[in-house]
Amino acid sequence: MKLSNKILYALLLVFTISGCTKLDEEQFGRLSPANYYKTEQEALSSVLGIYQALQQVAHIGDPWRISEYGTDEFIVPGRASGGWFDQNNIDMMVHNVRPDNQAIGRAWKQIFQVIGTANAVIESLNSSPSAGNFKAVAAEAKALRAYGYFYAMDLWGNVPIATQARIDPANLPATNSRAEVFRFVEQELIAAAADLPSVTTVNRATYYPRLTREAIFTALATLYLNAEVYTGTAKWTEANAMCDNVIRTNAYTLEANTVDNFKATNEANSKEIIFAFSIDPSRTSGSNQFILYAQPALDQQRYGLPFAPANGYSTYQEALDRYETIDNRKKLIEYGPQTYLDGRPLVDARGVQLNLVAVKDYVSAQDNEGYRVLKYVPDGVKWAGSSADNDLVLTRYADILLTKAEALFRIGNTGDALTLVNQIRARSKASTLGTITIQEIENERAREFIWEGHRRRDMIRFGSFFNKTWTFKTTVDPVWKGIYPIPTEQLASNPKLKQNPNY
Repeated sequence: MKLSNKILYALLLVFTISGCTKLDEEQFGRLSPANYYKTEQEALSSVLGIYQALQQVAHIGDPWRISEYGTDEFIVPGRASGGWFDQNNIDMMVHNVRPDNQAIGRAWKQIFQVIGTANAVIESLNSSPSAGNFKAVAAEAKALRAYGYFYAMDLWGNVPIATQARIDPANLPATNSRAEVFRFVEQELIAAAADLPSVTTVNRATYYPRLTREAIFTALATLYLNAEVYTGTAKWTEANAMCDNVIRTNAYTLEANTVDNFKATNEANSKEIIFAFSIDPSRTSGSNQFILYAQPALDQQRYGLPFAPANGYSTYQEALDRYETIDNRKKLIEYGPQTYLDGRPLVDARGVQLNLVAVKDYVSAQDNEGYRVLKYVPDGVKWAGSSADNDLVLTRYADILLTKAEALFRIGNTGDALTLVNQIRARSKASTLGTITIQEIENERAREFIWEGHRRRDMIRFGSFFNKTWTFKTTVDPVWKGIYPIPTEQLASNPKLKQNPNY
């Protein structure tokens, strides 16, 4: 079900009006701890604003896009027919990012809006006369803030840690090291897990989509999986332990088909989704615009859409080639001659069948260049203009299984790692592997999680971000390109920040 609590929808309007993006400004207007946070519902309504800010970071917003640009699964070429050309995007695609890149600058602001909003809410909750009753809600807010810092650390490495609602302009925060931010995120998530309810103790239909203890364990598993990149010290055993914390609940299992996670019915009844964002554009509660941005215009005819998609997001030949023909996941990539669902050729007004080919020119591509990923399918969607109501998925049980597989492989347990990878492959009717390699684990993650925001992080961890080439990315790179430069405008506004090396 969608997040339907009436008080949350009503108060959404308050946050839309009074929210802001600066850390040193009041976040929630005249609603003070003394006269407002008296009940759990009132406290929870403030946390809704953090969820909404994080949604923009994790999906569709600039932070999601810059986590996909520069990988071998995501390209947005300029079109010869006009539109989509953006030098900022092209620079990321070819690993030539400068501090004045506008997309990087927007992403920084969006991530720190999550952090700033969370700081204001946490301070208000802690100051409330009823603070003792809000322990779980405060843990929820701190976990969401930790998510914000995780993305900041992942993308920029060295960022300032600020936990106060208002920043003193005379005492701006200095840069913290990536290892320090890692420890902060780790400690905040561990503390939150102790205070949040387990999925086994709540009514999933009514509690969804809020964070559970298992959602925090999943975030910690991802944190530990990448610990060697972030801190120089591997934490494979810790990653495996966090996965086991989720697995032993017996609360999750794989859906029958991967695509089931991304349908309009992918909500509280899902057996696989661990953390998602509730989307209902008809009630101004979020927006899912994957189909708008990613599909070719003729998909309006194919799927009976109320709008023509904008023909933007595309994927590479390298991504398509990772799938076997028998792999059901390959069916969600549109490539080659296109047909209606009944098999008839999908043709334009001239009677010419749409034939999607690999991108040949990322500056001036033809409209049929670029394979498309139908990530969120239109089945059963209730449209509000061009916005779908598919809930946006952040983490799911497949990630737990593949994270555990990788952690086990890296500590020498290849047998169990192989079993887990084959469990994922069996769901999609892919062939059964007889042996497992670290390259195959990377490839399986790429196949399973295409466009879910994992690929850049995975490629950096496996090394392929630097030592491999693909279409338009034709040279190997030094490892310092694994983090983005601190945006120019942030350096100008806070002289205590330090630019990342070599930028």
